[in-house]
Amino acid sequence: MSTLSRRALVTGASATGLTLALSRTATAAEPAADAPAAAADAPAAAAAGADVAYAAFRLVRLRPGDPATPEVTLPDGYEFVPGDRYHVASRAEYYSFVRGPATADGIEVSVRWPGVTVAAVVHMDTRLRIRRDRADRHRFAFTLPVTQPSADANQPTLQIWSHPDISPGMYYKLDHNDPDRVAGPWATVPWPAKEARSQLHQLVAAHRILVASGLKATAAAKGHRWFVAGFETNNTLHADNPPHWHISYNSGPDFNSPTHNTHFWLDAEAKNFYNGMDVTGLGRLRHYVGDPARLYDFAGDANDGRGALVATMTIREDGGIDIAPPEGPAYALAAGRDGTLTEEVTVLRDGRPWLRVATEDRYRVGVMTIRTKGLSHPADSDFTLLRYDPLTGVLA
Repeated sequence: MSTLSRRALVTGASATGLTLALSRTATAAEPAADAPAAAADAPAAAAAGADVAYAAFRLVRLRPGDPATPEVTLPDGYEFVPGDRYHVASRAEYYSFVRGPATADGIEVSVRWPGVTVAAVVHMDTRLRIRRDRADRHRFAFTLPVTQPSADANQPTLQIWSHPDISPGMYYKLDHNDPDRVAGPWATVPWPAKEARSQLHQLVAAHRILVASGLKATAAAKGHRWFVAGFETNNTLHADNPPHWHISYNSGPDFNSPTHNTHFWLDAEAKNFYNGMDVTGLGRLRHYVGDPARLYDFAGDANDGRGALVATMTIREDGGIDIAPPEGPAYALAAGRDGTLTEEVTVLRDGRPWLRVATEDRYRVGVMTIRTKGLSHPADSDFTLLRYDPLTGVLA
């Protein structure tokens, strides 16, 4: 029977020690490419040929407070994945990873956390049923499926993601970030309030552009896809910092395909100022304001084997992004009426104002509003209300 206690993490570090250990990872000058994190070393059972699976769980506190670690007990045959990044406390929650023989029926995990009320337990995109101990008000248990092939495969447990459009030609993801959930490098820097807000305006506007321009339909016809996603602030398996977002192109169905993976960095005023674009076979290509970043489809021998041109993206002087298809009108994400991208973004089509997009994300109740105003035709105006589970991001 394995136990992770409040007084001693699996590595033997205190909760303070955990914070200090994570702080040392916050100095990376470039965000890592969106490749899977390396799996933790398998336990001795794997060396003997037994199937080993992984699972993560997230304990959501009823009220945020000082980060703390509960006492967690596993049944015999299961163990905690070693390493600080697999056992993380924030003001709003605590998450941990375990491994052992695969079982879809699950294992019983017992938790004792004096002084803290746990409102929910999350695994992947599901809330697990909590069984309270009538004899000990500080203790509860839940059944945890252990089925994933790696620790990395459990990342959905940590994230609050919504997916408004996963269809041919598109993987569109919204990241809901909460300052009380920060983990890893984000726990050591000021909360990126403007950047977290601006990325949502820009993600919505970018998706609108890709659909209206025909770029989504063209990608779908080739069996390719666009990947439109923001940054996350609570995942120590993917230390997704500094603040940046993506309009990436996969020349195939996923990131295992040849890819142009953009990273649009946001400054303290939430303006884009740098694009570190990871290109299969070429590494990172660096683009700044005014530098065209060309995305190709890796189909055919044109352009030195990179295939046909898909789109050209150029960071603008106002911090926005020009998005130019090879044919047809060019589009742009431009600053709003206040000259920034914090409160809203203006979308240009063929150099003329087309839309004004503003979002508001009430992440603690799971409601996101999207207001789109048509600047050339009133018929382009609309209002969208996205309701989602505030603990998982699953759309209602």
